[in-house]
Amino acid sequence: MSFEIKIPSVGESITEVTVGQWLVEDGASVEMDDPICELESEKATFELNAEVAGILKQRVKKGDTLNIGDIIGTIDENGKSDKPSAESKVENKPADTMPDQLKKTGQVLEMVVPTVGESITEVTIGSWSKKDGDFVEMDEVIAEIESEKATFELTAEAQGYLKIVAKKGETLGIGALICTIEVTEGAPAASSKEAIQAPAPKPSPVTETYASGHPSPAAGKILAEKGISPGEVMGSGVGGRITKEDAVKAEKPSEKIIESTTVGIAPATPALQKGPREQRRDKMSTLRKTISRRLVAVKNETAMLTTFNEVNMKPIMDIRAKYKDSFKEKFDVGLGFMSFFTRACCVALQEWPSVNAQLDGDEIIYSDFCDISIAVSAPKGLVVPVIRNAESLSFEQIEKEVVRLATRARESKLSIEEMQGGTFTITNGGVFGSMMSTPIINAPQSAILGMHNIVQRPVVENGEVVIRPMMYIALSYDHRIIDGRESVSFLVRVKELLEDPTRLLLGV
Repeated sequence: MSFEIKIPSVGESITEVTVGQWLVEDGASVEMDDPICELESEKATFELNAEVAGILKQRVKKGDTLNIGDIIGTIDENGKSDKPSAESKVENKPADTMPDQLKKTGQVLEMVVPTVGESITEVTIGSWSKKDGDFVEMDEVIAEIESEKATFELTAEAQGYLKIVAKKGETLGIGALICTIEVTEGAPAASSKEAIQAPAPKPSPVTETYASGHPSPAAGKILAEKGISPGEVMGSGVGGRITKEDAVKAEKPSEKIIESTTVGIAPATPALQKGPREQRRDKMSTLRKTISRRLVAVKNETAMLTTFNEVNMKPIMDIRAKYKDSFKEKFDVGLGFMSFFTRACCVALQEWPSVNAQLDGDEIIYSDFCDISIAVSAPKGLVVPVIRNAESLSFEQIEKEVVRLATRARESKLSIEEMQGGTFTITNGGVFGSMMSTPIINAPQSAILGMHNIVQRPVVENGEVVIRPMMYIALSYDHRIIDGRESVSFLVRVKELLEDPTRLLLGV
């Protein structure tokens, strides 16, 4: 029995599509849901999947344009083929062509989404490090999965042949099936990975079809409105077809300017050349969507205020200039500003505990420890790893922890535990040149301190105008927990400790 494959409806305004490329050869066997070809519309490219298993018979060629509902091919459900499908070339490789050291056990291991944190219920497939059908070794990284808080590596739980179930960008719940591994025994030969992978298809040369120079319906309408002939437009679609984007960019050739010999007539000014106007769309990552949702929630659900002050950074800069080399030599880490700010905030938080508190329903939770979150700009978005019990750490210990957490953040290796449970946050926009900002609270915390860039400014000291390296600092706080007196007093205390760092050593 032959099953007819028809062009599906792909959108209300789309009436035709073009065959981009066939993914399965004519006469090859296919399984249900296997992608068999790519179809291109005016708006997107999508895969057409087999609705039944059988032998594929192509009715049209690459580059052909078809209407919705047209037959693109058939599948003989009872037929047999001597041409292996793309999938079988990898997965069903005959035993005699397999590496001598490998032997299939018949066991198929199912890999599911692991539990990555108490509050996380779903993850997104970020990328696959291996292709469908590839041989993988035990503990080899095969994919990256993204949660709302971090990115994790997924490693193979056995050696064998990989079968991908969840595609890149797909969102899955905890425990959902990601992939399977057809388990093998023995050690692979040195060249086994190359031997078991299907050869990459060679790119087909571009050939001209009847689609060349012909506009799509939408493109034709736009060209007609502009009064432009299709012959005056270069098509960028499959087979040289004129797409909607080509039509939008097309401009009618300027008429030749006839030079006039009449005295007093100025020559026409040539039209200004327009620059490139390309756009691209990227799907928001799970991390970016979570950041967006939480920041909006904080703005809507808290009574957030910001108070400002400024700090003379000269005392700290003098200490760093004097001791940075010996500090580096002894502790093998640089002496930065973050350790001074962290220590100063810990002292002030213990004096003003409401700034270190959290609101939970009708109750306020006070902490007698200071878990300081530090905002780090990672490649995939903003993350806030936590320095635990910062109030008990030395300058050297804080600096080493800052470097460790920042490095793991930029390498996307932070664990959930390293980002949970902070009581207060410090963010440094000054590294990017920010002069002043109003940082948003990192919920469920009640306050956040913003550092900014250091600028040489004139200030008055002892009745004289002097130039000093000054920094604006900002404290955003939840007015439901923290009163104005407490917030201002906290920030003044931080300023006092930073402008006289010896207080941090003496505890006064």
